[in-house]
Amino acid sequence: MILHKSEHLTFFTPDHIEGLGAHFVDAGISAGFPSVADEFVENRLSLDETLVKNKETTFYAKVSGQSMVGAGLDDNDLLVIDRSLQPANNKIAVCFLDGEFTVKRLRVERGEVWLQPENPDYPIIKITDANDFVIWGIVTNVIKKV
Repeated sequence: MILHKSEHLTFFTPDHIEGLGAHFVDAGISAGFPSVADEFVENRLSLDETLVKNKETTFYAKVSGQSMVGAGLDDNDLLVIDRSLQPANNKIAVCFLDGEFTVKRLRVERGEVWLQPENPDYPIIKITDANDFVIWGIVTNVIKKV
């Protein structure tokens, strides 16, 4: 279900359905030389159970834009955001800034807050008292399409 759509992010609430999950092979997939699948074990894996620690405070948002490509957040990636986590220096946060949502790395130094993009084509944003600013949640995971 879509909650909110802005220029940079589209928010979704996770639908948790008990007992469902994708097939999960717990044998380790080699990214080097092929290995013999001696102990091929198949289980069920729920991404909600794996990626979501606090169901009531977790949301998904789709990235729109290129400002965080250096952190591995690309256009159309799906972010997992937990609103119960405390913001801290160097965390990637979803912020509400002057009427728009944005995702940036937090920089906190000597009582000042900066929003740091991970793309040199975008400016660093210094937060001042003149800004309407809220740290909305902390990004915990990113889901990519290949």
